[in-house]
Amino acid sequence: MNEEVPAVNDDAVLPAARGAGHHPALTGCPWHDVNEMLQSAGLRPTRQRMALGWLLFGKGARHLTAEMLYEEATLAKVPVSLATVYNTLNQLTDAGLLRQVSVDGTKTYFDTNVSTHHHFYLEHNHELVDIPDPNLMLTKMPDVPEGFEISRVDMVVRLRKKR
Repeated sequence: MNEEVPAVNDDAVLPAARGAGHHPALTGCPWHDVNEMLQSAGLRPTRQRMALGWLLFGKGARHLTAEMLYEEATLAKVPVSLATVYNTLNQLTDAGLLRQVSVDGTKTYFDTNVSTHHHFYLEHNHELVDIPDPNLMLTKMPDVPEGFEISRVDMVVRLRKKR
């Protein structure tokens, strides 16, 4: 899990590639895809959003806490504060690019897979994993108070190792 992430400043583009109009070869989500994703969600593609977006979406579907993303950003030498990471994650969630999943009421994960699905929570290593059954559903929804509607149902099935 010691993957190198390219630097996020303009100096990361080799001079020859910059002059030729080519983008640097990326191992994850291409830089222009993150830019397009942000703009289509109505978010200005600032350097920090671009860098955090590259870290978030460049490795496929994943579940991260703000602290995990902050650690990745620090290792990638992205100059960003933990507060900015939280703000960006909340902005991306509000824009529909991330899905927020709360575990224990104190730990919040941000899921890059925004499709309807549920999760296993592995208690021994604090990991959130997608449940692979797309047909999993509740058979009866509760009655909701007048004036409200259900916006989403998040099922988190907690797992622990057998004793």
